Amino acid sequence: MNKPDFSERDICTKFITPALERVGWDLQTQVREEFSFTAGRIIVRGRLHARGRRRRADYVLSYQKNQPIAVIEAKDNTHALGDGMQQALSYSDALDVPFVFTSNGDGFLFHDRTGLSEHTETPLTLDEFPSPDELWRRYCQHKGIGEAAQPAVEEPYYDDGSGRTPRYYQTVAINRTVEAIAKGQNRILLVMATGTGKTFTAFQIIWRLWKAGEKKRILFLADRNVLVNQAKNNDFKPFGQAMTKVSNRTVDKSYEIYLALYQAVSGSEEEKNIYKQFSQEFFDLIVIDECHRGSADADSAWRQILDHFSSATHIGLTATPKETKAVSNIDYFGEPIYTYSLKQGIEDGFLAPYKVVRIDLDKDLQGWRPMDGQTDKHGHLIEDRIYNLKDFDRQLILEKRTTTVATKVTEFLARTDPYQKTIVFCEDIDHAERMRQALINLNPERVRENRKYVMRITGDETEGKAELDNFINPEESYPVIATTSKLMTTGVDAQTCKVIVLDQRIQSMTEFKQIIGRGTRINDEFNKHWFTILDFKKATELFADRDFDGDPVKIYEPDTGQSVVPDDEQGTNPDTPAIAEEPENYGIDSGEAWHSDDTDADWNADNQKTTGRTRYVVDNVEVNVVAERVQYLGPDGKLITESLKDYTRKKVREQFSSLDDFLHRWKAADRKQAIIDELAEKGVFWHDLMEDVGEKLGAEPDPFDVICHIVYDQPPLSRRERAEQVRKNDYFKRYEGASRAVLEALLTKYTDTGIEPIEDVKVLKLDPFSRMGSPMELLGAFGGKEEYLAAVRDLEQELYA
Repeated sequence: MNKPDFSERDICTKFITPALERVGWDLQTQVREEFSFTAGRIIVRGRLHARGRRRRADYVLSYQKNQPIAVIEAKDNTHALGDGMQQALSYSDALDVPFVFTSNGDGFLFHDRTGLSEHTETPLTLDEFPSPDELWRRYCQHKGIGEAAQPAVEEPYYDDGSGRTPRYYQTVAINRTVEAIAKGQNRILLVMATGTGKTFTAFQIIWRLWKAGEKKRILFLADRNVLVNQAKNNDFKPFGQAMTKVSNRTVDKSYEIYLALYQAVSGSEEEKNIYKQFSQEFFDLIVIDECHRGSADADSAWRQILDHFSSATHIGLTATPKETKAVSNIDYFGEPIYTYSLKQGIEDGFLAPYKVVRIDLDKDLQGWRPMDGQTDKHGHLIEDRIYNLKDFDRQLILEKRTTTVATKVTEFLARTDPYQKTIVFCEDIDHAERMRQALINLNPERVRENRKYVMRITGDETEGKAELDNFINPEESYPVIATTSKLMTTGVDAQTCKVIVLDQRIQSMTEFKQIIGRGTRINDEFNKHWFTILDFKKATELFADRDFDGDPVKIYEPDTGQSVVPDDEQGTNPDTPAIAEEPENYGIDSGEAWHSDDTDADWNADNQKTTGRTRYVVDNVEVNVVAERVQYLGPDGKLITESLKDYTRKKVREQFSSLDDFLHRWKAADRKQAIIDELAEKGVFWHDLMEDVGEKLGAEPDPFDVICHIVYDQPPLSRRERAEQVRKNDYFKRYEGASRAVLEALLTKYTDTGIEPIEDVKVLKLDPFSRMGSPMELLGAFGGKEEYLAAVRDLEQELYA
């Protein structure tokens, strides 16, 4: 065979891989081929989901495991030497590697991002590829890693033998941090979205520095007991006997790894500041989890701990760095050494996307003013002014507003899955208690099944807090609904919680991101691939803030009388994937309650304590849902302001400028589903569009007809009509026996379920095909697999003639 006849894989195995072996690259430990480093964005389709394309590098070269330094993009020999360079450079951005190569089998094009080469891009022969030692030498020179720093930089990752490896972004974060510390940097900030494995990342950093002898005594600080326990019992477990948790305000200086709560080692009274029993030089590394909450504030008691150990290296971990006039993570730690955002996590498919249902109430929008001399239910004269959203459930309680919200939450759960775990965020403890009562009264049958169907989980109530572990445990069915204020905003992994209800006025971007983070983890076992937010207080307007970096899949605003469930979720299937993640336990080992600026509302059940004003309770004012509109967010995270149809026309015309372009591409495609998937990734909301066209037809349309109708103004046909046309044309007369029976069954399958199933040869394993014969027998009726696939393509041509 001639080289131009070889496939891309042939080029790899016959030319690229041998070139690597000749100069000493170990294929078992240093070379990863066809390396997929993302999971593929989750694309939500109604109540189903699909995965987008994974990003995959042809070769990733590492000096040692988990330390990538180069990528190679391969092309077949019909391409020029450097045709894959731009693609490879984008991979190098993500993987943080400075050396980039492309090859078509004739040689390599080398792109050196370090600036150390005479030319940025240099062609190489197949025998001139650099050795591992040569690239590592250049890497260390580029990074400024001298001999003294190399032992820490070259210290291996912890490997438990299970095959678990860090995700690509964790590797970048770990390697950058270890390299910076080995070179002498003492203040480091890592920003990683909730659900991306900050604790595992911290463990690998500590492990490598500890094993290399770079750091000998390490303190891991957190402000939630559950965070410390999770670290100790899970990711940090390999430290074994070298590790201890500081508790009962006692100090034992014989350990090397210490885990502690701020509150357990400090206090308002001097004798509680047990951290001072350690000398200022005792720790040489301190890792501060969720550093946005307390340590960023220069005046906080927590900062005093860090100041006491100021000679140590400090690493701050957070999903939401805090930057205000009074508080700054960046002022203390410096600019983040690495940031992995919510938006990037969703794009990579490691974090769950979400839908938003916005529900506006009339009194929230219009405000409410009492009549002259009106008193509340307790006889208090209500101050005469207009009360609005910022007053409700704080200064003024409209009891029927609480009932309306609870009714809409109940309606949503009843129409999707009444047992999907749900967090309802309220203004304060009193509001959370009223919401609990309203939900119990609206769900009497569920409560009779189990009294814990609805529970208030707040910082002041022991029994509710005791149910927190059950709520976050995927194996426990109850509680189903948790009403809370601040207690569950951060800190614990509630993986099967599928709905977040916002009936809390949120003005802090930090808090908003933390609350959204409750739902961002994916759990395949429990069918959790996205989550739903029900917003009653316009909190999701923060999506439009330039500081927000994650994009909702959809924003739905029901009209008056409409179901609270989005159109694409209505049905009886209870498997709706949804929210989930971290509630939190504020308890500390000594049992002492504690207090911080972030949790004032949770510990002040009576708002009069903070305002000094009477809180009015009104029980005779009706509150109703008002008419609004459906809004969507595109794949770029921007709110779509035009109609869905106009948006679809624009997105499709970006791909296909005319009807002829679209028809040519559609007919030429071996798999029509590939075009459907491609448009879905570009932001076409297929499910919603098909429902709209289907309502007009009175039957389900084909995606082909949806595009032709909406974008190019062609009259649509239903799938049934297309199938009938094929039958009327006597298409099947050219076949006989088993082959004819198979094609007739495929046409029926298309009518019932669409084009996707009939393009997959696995359909032959399903009924009714399985009753006709085995897949091999059915393929044999056509003369083989290739002939079968050709017959399917021919059938498709007839369908879309």
